[in-house]
Amino acid sequence: MSVVAAGWLQAGLLVLALAVSYRPLGDYIAHILTSPKHWRIERFLYRLMGVDGDADQTWPVYVRSMLAISAVGVLLLYLILRVQDHLMLALGMPAMQANLAYNTAASFVTNTNWQNYSGENTLGYTAQFAGLAVQNFVSAAVGICLVATLIRGFVRRQTDRVGNFWVDLTRLNLRLLLPFAFVVAIIMVASGIPQELSNHVHTLTTVTGGQQSLYTGATASQEAIKEIGTNGGGIYNANSAHPLENPNGWTNWLEIYSLLVISFSLPRTFGKMVGSPKQGYAIVSVMAALWAASAALITWFEARGWGNAVAAAKGAMEGKEVRFGIPGSSLFTASTTLTSTGAVNNMHDSLTPFGGGMALFDMMMGEIAPGGTGSGLYGMLILAIVTVFIAGLMVGRTPEYLGKKIRPAEMKYAALYILATPAVALIATGIAIALPGERASMNNSGPHGLTEILYAFTSMANNNGSAFAGLNGNTAFFNITGSVVMLLGRFLPMIFVGALAGSLAKQKLTPACAGTLETHKPLFVGMLLGVVLIVVGLTYFPALALGPFAEGLK
Repeated sequence: MSVVAAGWLQAGLLVLALAVSYRPLGDYIAHILTSPKHWRIERFLYRLMGVDGDADQTWPVYVRSMLAISAVGVLLLYLILRVQDHLMLALGMPAMQANLAYNTAASFVTNTNWQNYSGENTLGYTAQFAGLAVQNFVSAAVGICLVATLIRGFVRRQTDRVGNFWVDLTRLNLRLLLPFAFVVAIIMVASGIPQELSNHVHTLTTVTGGQQSLYTGATASQEAIKEIGTNGGGIYNANSAHPLENPNGWTNWLEIYSLLVISFSLPRTFGKMVGSPKQGYAIVSVMAALWAASAALITWFEARGWGNAVAAAKGAMEGKEVRFGIPGSSLFTASTTLTSTGAVNNMHDSLTPFGGGMALFDMMMGEIAPGGTGSGLYGMLILAIVTVFIAGLMVGRTPEYLGKKIRPAEMKYAALYILATPAVALIATGIAIALPGERASMNNSGPHGLTEILYAFTSMANNNGSAFAGLNGNTAFFNITGSVVMLLGRFLPMIFVGALAGSLAKQKLTPACAGTLETHKPLFVGMLLGVVLIVVGLTYFPALALGPFAEGLK
C-alpha cells in the first residue's frame, strides 16, 4: 500500500472511530456531571477532604477551589523535582535546577507539558508517577470541570450555584480518566510500548558491534494519559517520534484517536445537558470543519511545498518519521496543535514555512477544534456567544443563546477571555525579541527565528506544549517567563469562564421568538466559522506576516 493510500485509510478510520464514539462517550460524560448518586469510594474521598458532596458552590468559590488545588499542585511538584535525588526509585537522577523545576511544575499543572529537559535523562520513577502523572490526570479533569460550570450556567435559572468543584474533579478522574487511561495503556503494551520497572536501561549491541544504552521504563502508562488528557509530555525527548513511544502505524493512529476523542465528544455532552442534541451537532460541525481543513492544508504544504527543492524531493521529509510519511505526520501535527496536547511525531521546526505557519495558526485559534479536554469546548462556546451578539446587532435586538440574554456583562467576560491569551503570548514574544541575550537562544535568524519564539510563547500561553525545536528554552529567562505565561494563559481565561457561568446562571429563561437566531442551523455554523477565523486573523495577522508568511513568500 502506498503512503498516500495509507494516509487516506488512517484519516478515514479516524473519522469513523470518532463518529462512533461521539454519542456514547458524550452521553457518559453528561451522566458523570449530572448524576445525583455518589460512588462509595467517592463519599469516602469527600469525607477525607471535608467536602459535602451534595452542596453546590457559587462561581467564586468554585474558581477559588480550582486555583487552590492548582497552587498546591505547583508547590508539591516543584518540591518533588527539587529533592528527587533523595526519593526512592530516583534511578540516580539528580535534583532538577530551581528555575527548570518551577517551569516544569507550572507546565504540568496547567496542562501545557512544555518540557525544557529530556525525560529519559532527567527524571526518576517517583518524579514521573507521583509528580507528572498525577498532574496529567488532575489538569485534564480541571478543564472539563470548568466547561461543566459554563454548561450549567446555560441550564440553571436564577441561581448563584454552578456545581461542586471537588465532586466534579473526583468523578471525572475516577469514572472517566483513570479507567480510560488503564484500557488504552493495556492496548499500548500489547502494541509494543514498554511498561516495566525492574530494568529501565538495556545495553544493546548495534549492527556495527558497538554498545548502546536504551532507556525503557514505564512508558505505556504515561503515554496513555498524555494523549487522553491532551497533556503531551513524553517520557523521551523525541516524544511520539521515538519508536518506544510510538512504535508503528497502529500506535500512531491510536495516539491521534486518544488525543481527539474526549474533546470531540464533549459537544454531545453539551447538547445532552442543555436538552438539545442539535446544539452539540452544530458545535462539533465547526470543530470538525476546522480540523479537517487544517489537516488537509498541512498535508498539502508538506507534500507540495514551495520551491524546486521540495518539489524535486516529492515532499518535505526533513524532520518526518519515515515510517508514517507526510500524511501520518501531518495528521498528527494538525491534531496535536488543534488540541492542547503538544505531543509530536515529527519536528515542527522542519515543517515548510506554511506548514509550520498552519500549525501555529491552529494554536492561535485557541485550540478549539476540538481543543483540550474541556478548554476547547468552553473556548468555542465563548466564540458562539460572540457570534450571537454580532447577529443580534445586525437585527437590532438583544442577542440570546439557549434562552439566556447576552448582555454587556456577558460580553465583557467573553472579550476578556478572547484577549487574555493573545496578550500574554504577544507581549512575552516582544520582550524576548527585544533582548539581545534572549535572541541568542534562537537557532535561526530572520523570520524563522521570530517564528521559533512566537511559536514557543503561543504554545505556552495556549497550554499546548509543542515546540518548534529550534529554540533553546532551558535558560533562566525562558524558564521563568514561560512559567508566568503558562500560568496566566491557563488561569486568567478560566476565571473569566467561571464569571461568565455565574452571570448566566443568575438569569431567568427567555423564551425564543421570531427574532431569535436558531443556533443549531447551518447559518449559525457558518457565522461561527467566520467569527473564529476573523478573531484570530485580526489578532495575530501582523505577527504571522512577520514570521511564517515572510519566510514562505521570500
